Amino acid sequence: MSIALQPIGTIFTPFRSKEGMPIQSRLAKGIKGRIELKEKFVPGLLDLDGFSHIFLVYYFHESNGFELQVKPFLDDNKHGVFATRAPKRPNAIGMSVVKLLHVDKNILEVENVDMLDGTPLLDIKPYIPQFDDHQVERWGWVEDKENRMKDIQSDDRFDK
Repeated sequence: MSIALQPIGTIFTPFRSKEGMPIQSRLAKGIKGRIELKEKFVPGLLDLDGFSHIFLVYYFHESNGFELQVKPFLDDNKHGVFATRAPKRPNAIGMSVVKLLHVDKNILEVENVDMLDGTPLLDIKPYIPQFDDHQVERWGWVEDKENRMKDIQSDDRFDK
């Protein structure tokens, strides 16, 4: 089976390089970005402005190759890539929840961006708390890293 995805737009952010970039959108409070949606997809934005937050599904366009065990930003121990949010993955797909500030034709102003400038956008979905906010019992190896999260930024560990 072969799957071909085409970007529906482009995400523009202040981050020209990975170094110093927030590692998750929740850690990117107040950092603004812009999405330019391809014109043919504008009708799909109907009623999106009624949501305060949206999921962005995107392609890690600067990520090459992958390893099945990686050292994530929050730890110096290796973990399976599927137990991390590392950008070097078998399918280089990322997702973030961002705050939707404004929609004007094909331009979406967003906040809490944690992706590189020029990131290809694959999809947009509304964030719905009743569907998406889960009470969790465990959160794996990340659980004891909570106090470090706000201080961790992207570095070059996935450039190799």
